[in-house]
Amino acid sequence: MSEEQAVLEGLISVDAAFRAGNRRIDRLLIRMEESSVIERDVLRLIRDADRQGIPVQYVSAAEIDRVAQGKSHGGVIALVGARQFVPLASLVAEIKRPFIVMLDGVEDPFNFGQAVRAFYAAGADGLVLRPRNWMSAAGVVARASAGASELMPTAIAETTQDAADFLRAQGMRVAVATRERAASIYEADLSGALFLVIGGEKRGITRSFEEAADVRLSIPYGRRFAHSLGTTAASAVLAFEIMRQRINETPGDDEP
Repeated sequence: MSEEQAVLEGLISVDAAFRAGNRRIDRLLIRMEESSVIERDVLRLIRDADRQGIPVQYVSAAEIDRVAQGKSHGGVIALVGARQFVPLASLVAEIKRPFIVMLDGVEDPFNFGQAVRAFYAAGADGLVLRPRNWMSAAGVVARASAGASELMPTAIAETTQDAADFLRAQGMRVAVATRERAASIYEADLSGALFLVIGGEKRGITRSFEEAADVRLSIPYGRRFAHSLGTTAASAVLAFEIMRQRINETPGDDEP
């Protein structure tokens, strides 16, 4: 496998990569033993590979295990090229009230994938990342995100500030999650065009960026508890409150 190749493992991750079209797919590996019966969904994936001219190899369980990084592949692996990103401007093009999220400083690829999964499920329109990010750990991220990392439109910005400056110029409010001088997510208006920045559990967001944000958000707790939620839990709570508000907005609310 070349340095430019990555391994996607499992039907869900590989199928997402096929549907998204954001990677070059070099080869599909299918576990095949003498007594194997290929499942219907795997047969569909094989047909998709044939239509796209992607080589399909039927290999032993030992060969699959040699290539795979994890144990949850279910006998399906794809060797793929690097993830392709879109221009930042395309994330908001022709979207009336875009909801864009940036994950900055998340230090664990599983947490990163889980957070992407929550935002994708809640209807986020796009994801912004710094140039050095967990997309290089494609297999872990795709599994943790249930394929959402392959499907979510994703752009790169050199810095968080660069992304905020550009999206604010497009009429979006910049929001951060913080516990200091912040409004409850249940009281803040999150139904409009929004750029939400989530910091990692250790590094977080710089204080200067927090101070300059248009909206500072906190997640209320049901009891006294001194510790912050982890990145994945906080992302899910924020994502689905934003979704709730956007769904519940009446059709005429944003009309001039």
